[in-house]
Amino acid sequence: MPQVNRFLLLCFALLLIYSCSKKHHPTKTENNPAIINKTDTVAAKKTRPRVKTAVPKVIVVNDNAATKSIDGRLYYDLEGHRYWKNYKDGKYYLYNQSMYSNNDFKPK
Repeated sequence: MPQVNRFLLLCFALLLIYSCSKKHHPTKTENNPAIINKTDTVAAKKTRPRVKTAVPKVIVVNDNAATKSIDGRLYYDLEGHRYWKNYKDGKYYLYNQSMYSNNDFKPK
């Protein structure tokens, strides 16, 4: 009896391995939407590139719409760009590295 169980288990394991090794490859037909013609790719490459909008260096924002950072400075995010408030003239300037050493961007 144990030999019959081993034989059946071995047959089942071999059947499982054999059935998992078969892969289905669909044939190329004209109705298959996964197939892309070369003319389609050429037409797609000829499309116009997106026009990048100019990013202003200085904006004027109401302080109620701005967000306060941990150190107390105000900033405003616009289309993925961060603007920091200059407390001397009240305008918001696009971020650059020199703002940390400039006293005009620190709250008083």
